Amino acid sequence: MIRKLDMENLTYAFPEVAFSEDYVIATYQAKVQTSNIEKLAMAIAAEQTTGTWIKVGADSLDKTKRFGSKLVAIYEVPDIGCDYNSDEPPMYIIQVAYPMENFSTSMSAIETILFGNISASGMIRLIDVAFPKKFIEKFQGPKFGVEGMREVLGVKERPLLNAMIKPNIGWTPDEGAELFYNACKGGVDVIKDDELMLADSPFCPLEERVSKFMAMEKKVYEETGEHSLYAVNISDNTDKVKENAYRALEAGGNCLMVNVYTTGHDTLKMLADDPNINVPILAHVNFAGTMAASTYTGIAAPVIVGKLTRLAGGDFQINGHPFGKFPVSHKVFYRCFKFFTQPWWNIKPMMYACSGGTTQLAVEKIIKEIGTDIMLAAGGGVHGHPNGSEEGAKSMRQAIDAAMKGIPVLEYAKDHGELARMLAFLNPDLMKNFDLMQ
Repeated sequence: MIRKLDMENLTYAFPEVAFSEDYVIATYQAKVQTSNIEKLAMAIAAEQTTGTWIKVGADSLDKTKRFGSKLVAIYEVPDIGCDYNSDEPPMYIIQVAYPMENFSTSMSAIETILFGNISASGMIRLIDVAFPKKFIEKFQGPKFGVEGMREVLGVKERPLLNAMIKPNIGWTPDEGAELFYNACKGGVDVIKDDELMLADSPFCPLEERVSKFMAMEKKVYEETGEHSLYAVNISDNTDKVKENAYRALEAGGNCLMVNVYTTGHDTLKMLADDPNINVPILAHVNFAGTMAASTYTGIAAPVIVGKLTRLAGGDFQINGHPFGKFPVSHKVFYRCFKFFTQPWWNIKPMMYACSGGTTQLAVEKIIKEIGTDIMLAAGGGVHGHPNGSEEGAKSMRQAIDAAMKGIPVLEYAKDHGELARMLAFLNPDLMKNFDLMQ
């Protein structure tokens, strides 16, 4: 007969188990009224491994020892003492160690083990996960990452500049190619499709738009000496994504884009791991808000858009910032950037493409927050210039130059007409600062 203490010790451990044995440690947040947090935490731990709500015949002590999880920490905030007199439940932080043997290199399997069934509880949030080095070494991660992107484009120090085709949809390959030419001639490094753009449609076929865009890339390079990338959206039915990628490459494509949070992280990993795909891959963030926007449920943004997408192989990723049109906090912005870029054994840093209302007025603020190893993704900031996309791109590059030189953007604009005109367009009150040429 197994004593109760022995059985409980199968499901309890100190966090040191992560260092001495092969475990993946997940950290959860739970704000819930409960009289027994130990029981709740053990239920969470069991639910994601061998546990069932009722005893089943095939269960065994050996299975629990080998495949069962371990509850390694429970914290409550505040750490309640005898003087606590509030009816408000504390915030619980629960850490669970899962045997590495339970995992594969499938991203969907990883996400299911970490947060599968328990995500349906409506009271738990996954806020971090720690993987052993030997597990991470099984992954390739980004092929290019920050340094690879810089090398491909020949840009050593300044932030890269990205613009999406605007309007989002409805344009023909010829119309898109003209916008591509004008924006890249003005200084855009990366042009991307909007996430709403279908990979292949009757009015804008994949091969046609890629070949016409790449013809413009060659023309711009001959005129300016600067290369540019076209991140073509290949998102589609799962069985068509790789076919779309190959078709884009055969048409001369030099960059791919995939809507990761609708097609899945395994789709991104499939593309990144393919030795025949040797171009940067843009991971688009759309739909991630369904997972990361809540305070009490879902997955913390740095984990889902940072750690897991980087692990799957995104070279750069569109993500929000606090100085644009989306409600992104400084905390989330900064922590996501760190999860994109901080050292992680063999996994290269992923470039953060700051998007969502990125204008000339936001450039200096973004660079001050997180530095220059970033991409500035500006749609309206380029194509919305009153004198067209070329001047819009020039004005963004001028705003970048101003920030790199430590000159306030309003001061720099006095000697740079493209920038001055765009600043006045963004904020008519600024017109009094300039003697603008009409």
